[in-house]
Amino acid sequence: MSGSIEKSVHIEAPVELVWRLVTEPEQVVRWFADEIDLQARPGHEGSMTFQPESGAAVHVPISVESVEPPRRFTYRWSHPAGTPASPANSTLVEFTLTPEDGGTRLRVVETGHDGLGWPQDQQDAFADDHNEGWSRHLGRLEALVTSRSADAAL
Repeated sequence: MSGSIEKSVHIEAPVELVWRLVTEPEQVVRWFADEIDLQARPGHEGSMTFQPESGAAVHVPISVESVEPPRRFTYRWSHPAGTPASPANSTLVEFTLTPEDGGTRLRVVETGHDGLGWPQDQQDAFADDHNEGWSRHLGRLEALVTSRSADAAL
């Protein structure tokens, strides 16, 4: 299986609005993480918390790598808490926003799980989980914008 997870969605909203939805904590909790400590500035060390319907909350450390408003935003995540994120212990998530057909093409690419030294079955399970997760969350983002509740909140 490839070491890259890639998803893309066309969102009927301007790039600036979509940028806010992927970089502002009060917006990210509306479609992605249940709780978030995030600042869209390189070097920020924060976290995301996901609360599955069944089971314990999952706390994921994040480390912001690059911020290029309103086109590109990257962070590393899933590294062990208390350790600096690096290509050897985390995956890289990259959001790219491109104006398209009166809206925005949002592309998300997550790379690096194949370089973490995990057994193949663990890599495959991670890729399957994150493929499904990105599809679900981007669908929630698209629905949020479609409902126009995003405009009201911004």
